[in-house]
Amino acid sequence: MINLYEVQETNKMIEESNLDVRTITMGISLLDCCDTDVDKVCENIYNKITTQAKNLVSTGCEIENEFGIPIVNKRISVTPISLVGGSCCKTTDDYVKIAKALDRAALEVGVNFLGGYSALVSKGMTDSDRLLIESIPKALASTERVCSSVNVGSTKTGIDMDAVKLLGEKILETAELTKDADSLGCAKLVVFCNAPDDNPFMAGAFHGVTEGDAVINVGVSGPGVVKRALEKVRGEDFGTLCETIKKTAFKVTRVGQLVAQEASKRLNVPFGIIDLSLAPTPAVGDSVAEILEEIGLESVGAPGTTAALALLNDQVKKGGVMASSYVGGLSGAFIPVSEDQGMIDAVEANALTLEKLEAMTCVCSVGLDMIAIPGDTKATTISGIIADEMAIGMINQKTTAVRLIPVIGKDVGEMVEFGGLLGYAPVMPVNRFGCDAFVNRGGRIPAPIHSFKN
Repeated sequence: MINLYEVQETNKMIEESNLDVRTITMGISLLDCCDTDVDKVCENIYNKITTQAKNLVSTGCEIENEFGIPIVNKRISVTPISLVGGSCCKTTDDYVKIAKALDRAALEVGVNFLGGYSALVSKGMTDSDRLLIESIPKALASTERVCSSVNVGSTKTGIDMDAVKLLGEKILETAELTKDADSLGCAKLVVFCNAPDDNPFMAGAFHGVTEGDAVINVGVSGPGVVKRALEKVRGEDFGTLCETIKKTAFKVTRVGQLVAQEASKRLNVPFGIIDLSLAPTPAVGDSVAEILEEIGLESVGAPGTTAALALLNDQVKKGGVMASSYVGGLSGAFIPVSEDQGMIDAVEANALTLEKLEAMTCVCSVGLDMIAIPGDTKATTISGIIADEMAIGMINQKTTAVRLIPVIGKDVGEMVEFGGLLGYAPVMPVNRFGCDAFVNRGGRIPAPIHSFKN
């Protein structure tokens, strides 16, 4: 039973520390929407999403009002579209048709993002996969709510460098097509290694083929709650620090568990997982960077940053898994630059560089996320950065991701405004030495030796 003290404590976390449920994401399988006619597929997709998710937003609002827990986003993820469109899509324009159908469905049910315009190509690309990747720039430029992701590597299969090369080019093309909005299209495209099937967070969410017909996944967030808790143990030893983070993560995750169970029951859709990630926002006091600074750093990027992040990530997982039997997705600490005021401040103070962020991704939940770079960055340089990050995920048997935004017309130090939860960011410098010969080799980087576990 929940006692009165716990209710009061949760209310304080909501009112004073920006505690919220970041997203209720309904995963929907579109495998039964396949057909040889692209127009029929679009019709099937629209009908299935608008039927299955018709009450998602209203139910989320009901739970929000009834329990007093802010639920920031209601979203949808779908089966990777390269699998759904394989039989009917013969051109990139066919795939763009499907993207527009997804966008119309998202608008109809009232969600802010729909993820799953995706391909899984860690070992190689089918013709359908390649067509979808080729279509990404136009699809993201001609839709508002559709998010795209491509999984190009895994610990079991290695890294498909042909896909990495292609995506470097497509990221630049997406930037160019959306340059009037500061290349915002790139904020809706994520490149993964070891992508999970049940991630509820955008832009990388998709409904994996191992999932059922529909599922409810919930992402919680509470950087402000953790920071407030750590302020009370300032100067204490690491044992006390770790216990405080674990206990706080437990409380935050219990809030998500309650929301997930209620949403599952009211929508009559199975409960999938709780993703207990610490996902920051541009709001003051809702920053992962500020947690790291509370742990003892003068600024994120200082020596000790990677160790502090490793500690935080591990304790969040240890506390969260005790609060739910179904923990999944990414789960840990996100470090997006544009969505975290502390990260933005650290970049502006020259305390945080792209190379330090890459080192931090070795121990956190995601990777190089929401990073603005100069618009004249070469496609091969972008591919090289992606390859580095994919290698970290492959070797360390963890999920890593890249969401780079080459902002056309902007250079190092200029500010880019994305708006809403996407925030704003200073354009960061990238290493100007070339990697063309490396990226252009073609083929696949083999899986590491420790992948052989059969």
